[in-house]
Amino acid sequence: MFSEGAPIKDSRAPDGPLETRWDRRRFEARLVNPANRRRLTVIVVGTGLAGASAAATLGEAGYRVKSYCYQDSPRRAHSIAAQGGINAAKNYRNDGDSVHRLFYDTVKGGDFRSRESNVYRLAQVSVEIIDQCVAQGVPFAREYGGLLDNRSFGGAQVSRTFYARGQTGQQLLLGAYQALSRQVAAGSVLSFERHEMLDLVVADGRARGIVVRDLVTGEVTTELADAVVLATGGYGNVFFLSTNAKGCNVTATWRAHRRGALFANPCFTQIHPTCIPQSGPHQSKLTLMSESLRNDGRVWVPLRSGDGRAPGDIPEAERDYYLERMYPSFGNLVPRDIASRAAKNVCDEGRGVGPGGLGVYLDFADAIARLGRPAVAARYGNLFEMYQRITGEDPYEVPMRIYPAVHYTMGGLWVDYDLQSTIPGLFVIGEANFSDHGANRLGASALMQGLADGYFVLPNTINDYLADGPFPPVDPSAALADVRDRVARLLSVNGDRTVDSFHRELGRIMWDHCGMERTDAGLRKAISLVRSLRDEFWARVRVPSSAGFNQSLERAGRVADFLELAELMCVDALHRTESCGGHFRAESQTPDGEALRDDARFAYVAAWEWTGGAPVLHREDLEFAHVTPSQRSYR
Repeated sequence: MFSEGAPIKDSRAPDGPLETRWDRRRFEARLVNPANRRRLTVIVVGTGLAGASAAATLGEAGYRVKSYCYQDSPRRAHSIAAQGGINAAKNYRNDGDSVHRLFYDTVKGGDFRSRESNVYRLAQVSVEIIDQCVAQGVPFAREYGGLLDNRSFGGAQVSRTFYARGQTGQQLLLGAYQALSRQVAAGSVLSFERHEMLDLVVADGRARGIVVRDLVTGEVTTELADAVVLATGGYGNVFFLSTNAKGCNVTATWRAHRRGALFANPCFTQIHPTCIPQSGPHQSKLTLMSESLRNDGRVWVPLRSGDGRAPGDIPEAERDYYLERMYPSFGNLVPRDIASRAAKNVCDEGRGVGPGGLGVYLDFADAIARLGRPAVAARYGNLFEMYQRITGEDPYEVPMRIYPAVHYTMGGLWVDYDLQSTIPGLFVIGEANFSDHGANRLGASALMQGLADGYFVLPNTINDYLADGPFPPVDPSAALADVRDRVARLLSVNGDRTVDSFHRELGRIMWDHCGMERTDAGLRKAISLVRSLRDEFWARVRVPSSAGFNQSLERAGRVADFLELAELMCVDALHRTESCGGHFRAESQTPDGEALRDDARFAYVAAWEWTGGAPVLHREDLEFAHVTPSQRSYR
C-alpha cells in the first residue's frame, strides 16, 4: 500500500540548549530591510487565529499582504468556536508552573510523538501571547483584585489556562481581526472574502501563488506572490460528523500536498470527550461542550449495566465516577484521548446513558452546592445556556450528557523549525501543520499554537526566506488549467447521488474503522471501502450545473479531497502498529487497557509523499534529549 523513501530531517532546528534555540534561530535568520519589504508580496490563506495574526503582523512589518478566506467575513473563521481557554506558562497561581513544565506536559500529553525544539519554543512564546492579547483589549476573566484569572485543563496539575468565560476563541479572534482590520485600513493588507483556494502555484520549485475561485461569481483566477502561508485549519470533517464548522475542509493543504508538500501523521486525530451526543441519523454536525467544564463537573455512569433510572434517582453508592476511580492523581482532568476511550469503554459495557446508551453524565451538582449557582453561572453560564437550547435540558438541574466526538487533527503538512513545508516558499501555520502536538493535543493549546505561529514565530522565520526575494515573474497557466478542468469534470458527471450522501457514508466508514479504536482488519476494510466509494463518487455524484454561485460544487470539491485523504489516513494508521495518544490500535494495549507505544520502532514522524498511486513514506526520527519517553500515566 506504500513504499519507503529517503529519511527526512529538520535542518532548521538549532542544536544546543533548548532554552536558547529560539533566540539563536532568530539571530541567525537573515532580515529584510524596511524598504525591501515594500517590494515583497505574501499571500495568507485563512483568517482564523493563525492566519489573521500572521497577516496583521506581516502587514505591520511592511510587507504587501493578500489575505484570503472562503467565509463572508474573516470573523467567521472556526477559531471563533473555541470555548475553554488558552495556555500560558505565566505561573500567576504560583502553583509550580514554568516554561519547562508546560513543555513537559505538552510532550507527555502528545505521547512523546512531537519535536522537543518546537514544543519548547511554543511554551516560551506562550507568555508573550497573553501580554499581546491584553494590550489588544481581549477581555480575559479577572480575579477580584483585577489580576488575570486562570483555570485548569486536562493533562496538567497546574492552573495555566487564561479564559474569557466560555467565549475565549471568539474574543481572541476579535482581537486578531481588529489587528487585521487596522492593516486593511492602512492599505498594507488586501482582504479577499468568499474566495476558496483550489490549487498552489509552484514554479521553479518554489511556491509562487494560489488559484482561487470566487464563490459568488464562480470566476477562477490566479494570485501570485513571493511566498504563500497556509493557515487553513484541520481536516476533522473527513468524518462528516465532527465539532468543526460545516465549511472546514482539507482542500488547501491537500492540493499543496498533491504539488509536493509532504503530509505528516494524518492518522493522529483527536477525539474530544465532552460533546453533546448525536441525536439522530440526519444530524449534520456535533456541538462541543468546552473541556473547561471538567474543572467543576464530575463524570459518571451508573454502576449497573442497563440502569435506565433518571440521574436524580440513582444514589451516590450506585454511581461510578470512573475517571476519579481510574486516575486518582488527575481525576476528571486526564487528557482528552484517555477520557474519550474511558467513556467509550463504559458505554460498550452497557452503562451508557441517554438514547442508544451513547452518553455519560457530566454533573455539576457538587459544584453548585460548593460554590453556589451564581459562581457556576459566572464561569460557564453561556455554555449551560447553549446546552439547554440544544437539548431542552437544564444542566443546573440535571447532569449534562456527553460523548466523545472528532474535534482536532494533530496531523498536517510537514514543516521544519521555520514552519516551512517541503516546498520552498510555502509556510504552514496553526492546525494546518503537524509540528507541536504529537499524537494528542492538550486542551487550551490550539489557541496557543495559532497565535504563537501567527504573531511571533512566522514573522521572524519567513524573513530568512524572503531575503532572497523578490522572485522573477512566473506563468501560472498550468495550475489554472488544472483547476478549471477539475471543476468541469465535477460538473459533467451528472449522476444520481448527492454530495452529502457520499460525505455521510465516508464519515461512517472512517468513524467505524479509523476513529477511537483501530484494528488491522478494520483499517484494511476501510481502505477497500474508501477506494470503492471514491470510484462511485466520480461516476455518480450529482452537481447542479451552474458556473456561478454553486454551493454543491464547493462541497463536491472538498469531498473529493476527503476521499483521497481518508485512504492516506487509514494507510498511516495501518502502518503504525503501536498505540499512542489519539491513535489507539486494539492490538497494542497494556493489560489494563492503556495505549502501548513502541518507541523502538515508531519514534518518528511519518511524512507522506503524493505520487498519484501508492504513497511514499519518509521518516523523521524524533530525538528526546530533555524528556525521557515513558509509559504515560495519569494515575
